[in-house]
Amino acid sequence: MNWLERDSESIWHPFTQLVNGFEHIMVEKAEGMYLHTSDGRKIMDAISSWWVNLHGHSHPKIAEAVAKQAQNLEHVIFAGFTHQPAIELAEKLLSILPENQSKIFYSDNGSTANEVALKIAFQYWYNKGNEERKKVIAFEGAYHGDTFGAMSVGDRGPFSAPFSPFLFEVEFLPMPTQGKDDELIQQFYQLVDSGQVAAFIFEPLVLGSAGMKMYSAELLDKLINIAQEHDVICIADEVFTGFGRTGKYFASDYLGNKPDIFCLSKGLTGGTMALGVTSCTAKIMDPYKSTDIMKTFFHGHSFTANPIACAASIASFDLLTEDYTRNQILKISQWQSDFNAQISKHPKVLNSRVLGTIFALELKTDSDTSYVNEVRHKLYPFFLERDILLRPLGNVIYILPPYIIKKEEIDMVYEAVEEMLDSL
Repeated sequence: MNWLERDSESIWHPFTQLVNGFEHIMVEKAEGMYLHTSDGRKIMDAISSWWVNLHGHSHPKIAEAVAKQAQNLEHVIFAGFTHQPAIELAEKLLSILPENQSKIFYSDNGSTANEVALKIAFQYWYNKGNEERKKVIAFEGAYHGDTFGAMSVGDRGPFSAPFSPFLFEVEFLPMPTQGKDDELIQQFYQLVDSGQVAAFIFEPLVLGSAGMKMYSAELLDKLINIAQEHDVICIADEVFTGFGRTGKYFASDYLGNKPDIFCLSKGLTGGTMALGVTSCTAKIMDPYKSTDIMKTFFHGHSFTANPIACAASIASFDLLTEDYTRNQILKISQWQSDFNAQISKHPKVLNSRVLGTIFALELKTDSDTSYVNEVRHKLYPFFLERDILLRPLGNVIYILPPYIIKKEEIDMVYEAVEEMLDSL
């Protein structure tokens, strides 16, 4: 029995039907932009293996940091103990986060980073003795993770349908659309003016899993301002948009009003391993500073602040803040913008958009734009047959490369997209 047969016998893969006859691709090695498969193929990873990889696969600096840390301290309980990698990483993150951020809380991934943020916000009001603040505001179509709290504040669609009876109630705002900002702002104001809203959670400027839907910093700035005037805690889910994806370190860097809580993951370790971070302001921590043990934040995981993951993150941070990476982000942003201008008028393109290193286009199809649009079953293999990994969100194709991509490589991706459009 070969490896793929053994895989099918023993593994349940994510986001994968069990009876569609799909055979997974066996990756034996990854380096730079490319995945090397067991059958000798060399596949360009144009989606950073689902948005996590910043500096290319198997980066020697990150690999060296992981190996060195594994030989020194692989893990220790983080309740009652600490270690240098966690301290150093926290200091580095706070140096690039907005100045209002004061403390770092570690978790395991993006979903738990958001889960922690919601729990911190709810307990903030609980510790203050406020029984009224129980509601959360979020955007329709949002995705914040697959744990129950994160699902509750996400889109009520096919992903969460089996669990809908178990999710807490959320006030959903319609996705911002051009020309309707005033209506949305008025709806938002009425919600927060009720005095019942604990928190407002959002993916700043880009709703990733919703189809790379983008909205203006000006609108979000107004919403945060209204929320904070009403003491509503603002939670920025920067799990996807953090670490340079939008052209700045964080999407919130485009804002004048800064969120109270940040959620980070994905690019945090450079795509090496799982780690989550939730940061907050000193004000958020104040109600937790009590001799009353019941005001403690009782949350933690076995692998909280894993030293190896922290060491990988420090190495990734150092790479991110180098001039080379900053220049690459600027170049990729310009390439994406140029391609957007070129492709936007194609008769098969319903809409195209770009922000920083993120490019997305919506195909015109007979069905509505959605993750379950059937055209995705044709698009994914089309690109794989050309040794390019793009994983469309329904009829939305996006390009999100690691920062090491070269002009000739991204041009190959663009040519494949044009070929696909011309073939429809």
